[in-house]
Amino acid sequence: MEIAIINPDTLSAIGLKKLLSEISEEFIIRTFADYGTFADDTPDMYTWYFVSSQTYVLYNSFFLPRKEKTVILMHGIGLNTASGGNHILNIFLPEKMMKAELSKFFSDSIPLPPPHEEAELSAREIEVLVLITKGYINKEIADKLNISLTTVITHRKNITEKLGIKSVSGLTMYAVMNGYVEADRI
Repeated sequence: MEIAIINPDTLSAIGLKKLLSEISEEFIIRTFADYGTFADDTPDMYTWYFVSSQTYVLYNSFFLPRKEKTVILMHGIGLNTASGGNHILNIFLPEKMMKAELSKFFSDSIPLPPPHEEAELSAREIEVLVLITKGYINKEIADKLNISLTTVITHRKNITEKLGIKSVSGLTMYAVMNGYVEADRI
């Protein structure tokens, strides 16, 4: 099993590599400081990708189709912004807890935890979400979609309740990580 760790934080990458190698000596683990170096190394050959959240967002077009075998490395904050079936690893967990979390990805006897239960966004809510990420205010969204201001406010309320994300930056991160918008089009 070949594993790629793409993380500019050298210490985190080294620590993660050590923990992974303790889970199984059969893992072949390669670390990359940036996506460019990783892309030069036959990126499709890896079984698992452990990726910094920044790299995931910037190169979403590569990782989104490989979501099932991509683990996003988060720093304990914003963990709920990457829901929607993404595998998340909080790299600030104590060593013992992180080892237990990591083993879930590789053990047939320990299934992956079910993804965070969330209601699906409607097509209109996705349209509103995309316009929010592009910086439109409620009135502009209403004008653009030919709906009332009250309806826009209701959609925003439903989106934040369904996702559990209240900030525009969190909603933007969610939209990018789930393929609703591309990072370079915001």
